[in-house]
Amino acid sequence: MTPMNQQEKDEKYMHRCLQLAANGRQNAKPNPMVGAVIVATDENGTERIIGEGYHQRFGEGHAEVNAFASVCPDDEPLLRLATIYVSLEPCSHYGKTPPCADLIIRKGVRRCVVGCIDPFSQVQGRGIGKLRDAGIEVTVGVLEDECQWINRRFFTFHREHRPYIILKWAQSADGFIDKDFHPVMISNAVTQVLSHKLRAEEDAILVGHTTADRDRPQLTVRHWQGPDPKRLVLTHNRPLPQLMDDLYLHGVQSLIVEGGARTHQSFLDAGLWDELRVETAPVTLGNGTKAACIPKEAAVKDCQVYDQHTLVTLVRR
Repeated sequence: MTPMNQQEKDEKYMHRCLQLAANGRQNAKPNPMVGAVIVATDENGTERIIGEGYHQRFGEGHAEVNAFASVCPDDEPLLRLATIYVSLEPCSHYGKTPPCADLIIRKGVRRCVVGCIDPFSQVQGRGIGKLRDAGIEVTVGVLEDECQWINRRFFTFHREHRPYIILKWAQSADGFIDKDFHPVMISNAVTQVLSHKLRAEEDAILVGHTTADRDRPQLTVRHWQGPDPKRLVLTHNRPLPQLMDDLYLHGVQSLIVEGGARTHQSFLDAGLWDELRVETAPVTLGNGTKAACIPKEAAVKDCQVYDQHTLVTLVRR
């Protein structure tokens, strides 16, 4: 077997960081999901993981703190030649916990590999700068796209000052979201569960006033475990930019827009979307409300099929 080069090793351990980070999906909010792995070579020349951790809960220890805490006493001497991998730039400021960059420096590791830079205004490269000033070798941008994707809600919130917006709908094979302008169940049992899983992962959910009055949707997590999202109804006199400002001020990092077609189109026309989730069922309805038009700048990110129902995720190019 050909030995891995340094880039391959870095990507291998960053993949592990991302696996760990995903465990904080529910409880790390509003902080980002972050994973950390500490790798060292022992006295036998064997490279191995000696510590790992993730940000488990908002207000508690960050990934780096938990990774160092997991190192057993016998492995402590190995830290001076170790590399710490972190999916997001270590923080450099005092918040609810002390700066992780200071902890890394104090532990005396030789190298730090960072997945992507933190867009939060109090970090934004300062953590990396502090490590380099302390003489630690820093590599940035390993699996950068993947590290940005897992925290796309957090990044959008801090960069755009609005939530990450997911437009979601189910349509028939001929492109209708209802039949003769009356509600009809298009999703199947599996895709309905996946829809409720998505609700549990996002902060808020919105429908237009017509959908709210006609369909009376519960907008809850009934077929999945997790918290219900905040429920919002868009009225005629509520401009979308004002809504975005209000959601930002209330700390809402992600928003699902479930309908109807006019509401979806208003978000698309305003350029207020980051992701589309479109389910197409193997049925023909013939008449009713046409689904919103998918914009040209949308690119397929993922496609799955569940009992002939196709779920496509699209993102901006």
